[in-house]
Amino acid sequence: MADVTYVLPLRREQPDEAATADLSAYLRDLARHVEVVVADGSPGPVRALHAAAWGGSARTVEVGPPPSGCNGKVVGVLAALAATTAPRVVVADDDVRWDAATLDRALAALDDADAVVPQNVFDPLPWHARWDTARSLVNRALGHDWGGTVVLRRDALGPDGYDARVLFENLELERTLRAHARTVVYRPDLLVARRPPTTRKFVEQRVRQAYDSFAQPARLTAELALAPLLGACVVGTVRGRGTARAAWLGALTAVLASAVVLAEAGRRRAGGTAAWPASSALWAPAWLVERTVCVWVAVAWRARGGVPYAGTRIRRAAHSTAALRGATARAVAA
Repeated sequence: MADVTYVLPLRREQPDEAATADLSAYLRDLARHVEVVVADGSPGPVRALHAAAWGGSARTVEVGPPPSGCNGKVVGVLAALAATTAPRVVVADDDVRWDAATLDRALAALDDADAVVPQNVFDPLPWHARWDTARSLVNRALGHDWGGTVVLRRDALGPDGYDARVLFENLELERTLRAHARTVVYRPDLLVARRPPTTRKFVEQRVRQAYDSFAQPARLTAELALAPLLGACVVGTVRGRGTARAAWLGALTAVLASAVVLAEAGRRRAGGTAAWPASSALWAPAWLVERTVCVWVAVAWRARGGVPYAGTRIRRAAHSTAALRGATARAVAA
């Protein structure tokens, strides 16, 4: 399709032969359907290895180091958009694996929207991917999950794109579109495979994902309240006697069980039972306890200037839609 560009922002400090081989095979298949542009911010020698691996499957756009306090992924996306002209754009992380049929459905959905947000599904499912799947299912039950890919109309973003000085770039993109009065549609039935991270990267992502809640005040408040609530339940269960102990234990069980119920509701939504095994929701209590701890670590990071990111710190998770609308109105007035 000549009117579609697939934009893949990428940065690797060191060569990764296995990951590059897997991505190369994917891009070769993808290039039969759409133009592929890799916005590569890797060091020169690594970028050269990537370009050789892609061959004619993808065009490489060289991206320099991101400015201090900026999100490298957003910098890469904006560089790729500046170097391309197709009216429809697919933005995807390097671990996303669209299949042709699902991509066609997503592009068709742009007939009635300015952006389409699908649902990512980890494939394969090592233990840490099952753990993180619980987060996705809870998000899916509460509204929608933010994955590593989105399909949008180029003109929906406007000439300035979206702000790179945020951590939660997917939410910033979505809110920027809404601030421009554009239609964003979440499609939980569009299931797109995603390669799980390494165990090391999974661990590194825990607090960063918790930091995203600073862009969602109601969620942040609820997550911050979990620590004293669960702490009181544990202390009451350990130190209590008789009926008091039973009551605290019941409260603890209810909180953890509610996480399972919520995750299962997300799994049952829009055909999700075909994508995730029945045991997926049982990982929700582990994720809930993790978030209880990590959100307070995120508070400490914010007090120190923000999330450590590629040698700098990013303080803002994402702008509110109201703030973005205000900025848009001021720009128009000027």
